[in-house]
Amino acid sequence: MKAELSFSMGIGNLHSQAVYGRRVRVLSEHLSRLIPDHATVLDAGTGDGLIASLVQQLRPDTTITGVDVLERPTTYIPVTLFDGTRLPFAEKQFDVVTFVDVLHHTKNIPDLLREAARVARRALVIKDHLREGLLANSTLRLMDWVGNHRYGVSLPYNYWSRRQWREAFANLGLQEESWLESLHLYQGPLDLFFGRNLHFVARLSTSGILKR
Repeated sequence: MKAELSFSMGIGNLHSQAVYGRRVRVLSEHLSRLIPDHATVLDAGTGDGLIASLVQQLRPDTTITGVDVLERPTTYIPVTLFDGTRLPFAEKQFDVVTFVDVLHHTKNIPDLLREAARVARRALVIKDHLREGLLANSTLRLMDWVGNHRYGVSLPYNYWSRRQWREAFANLGLQEESWLESLHLYQGPLDLFFGRNLHFVARLSTSGILKR
C-alpha cells in the first residue's frame, strides 16, 4: 500500500509539473466564457478551488463559492463540506452551478445533476469526459488515477458516452445552450492522445428542469 501511494505521488508530481498548469489555465478560460455576467456561482466538487479562483480572476464580476465532500488542507476559495448527495443550499440560491471533472466520480450522475439544478436559477456549466473511441476507457482511467489517487478521491471510473450525457440532460429537462469538445488542454502530441474526443464543456439551461 505504501509503495502504491509513493508511486502515485511520484507520477502525480510529474503530472503537476508537465500538465496541470496548462490544464487549469485553459479550463478556467473555457469556463469563464460560459458564465453569465454578474453571476453567483456554486462550484460543486471544487477540490482546492484553484480553477474557481482563476475563473474569478478572469471574471471579477462573479462570486464563486465552493462545495466538496473532502476537506483539503488549503483552498483558494471558501469551501463548504457536503455529503455528496444533497447540496446544503436553498432552491435557486445561485445563478450557476459548475461541475469541473466531478460527475464521473459519482455513482449516480442524474441525481446530482437534478440536485444542482435545484439550486441553480439559470444554468449548469459542466466539464467532464466522453467515453468515445478506441482505448477511451483505459485512457480516462489512467488520467483519473494519476490526477486523483494521491488525494484519496473516489474513483468509480463512471465515464459516459456522448449519447448518455445528452439523454440524461433531456430526461431532466436541461436545455443544451453550448457544447464544446475541442478544448486543447494539453500541449502538442499529448493533446493528440489525451485530448482527442475525450473531453467536453457544456452549458445547460435549468429553466425546463423536471421536478419530483
